[in-house]
Amino acid sequence: MNNGAVIHDEGEQAAQTERLADKMLQQVFALLSRHGIVPNDVQEQMLTSHVRAMAHRSISGEPLPEVDASLFEEISEDSMMLAREVVAQFGNLPDEEAWLLSVHFEVAKDNL
Repeated sequence: MNNGAVIHDEGEQAAQTERLADKMLQQVFALLSRHGIVPNDVQEQMLTSHVRAMAHRSISGEPLPEVDASLFEEISEDSMMLAREVVAQFGNLPDEEAWLLSVHFEVAKDNL
């Protein structure tokens, strides 16, 4: 999905953000399910909040604050790959989004 256009009308921006977030959340939870990753209730709530924030940044063009890549060196390649797959579906978010998202996947994998 490519969301290249940044929306400036606040009402339309909020509606589009909600639609994108709902769509991406379905895809994220389906992806996790296919990989046997089942977040607990708290993890699911935190992941949902994060994906909604990603949708907001995708629609609004709001940048992430600077992120230190070294903080994510212990994240497994599997979690990072899944996160990059999700970020790619947004179409206009930087790779740093995958670093942050991968933490949710890594933590949920520990439930197994």
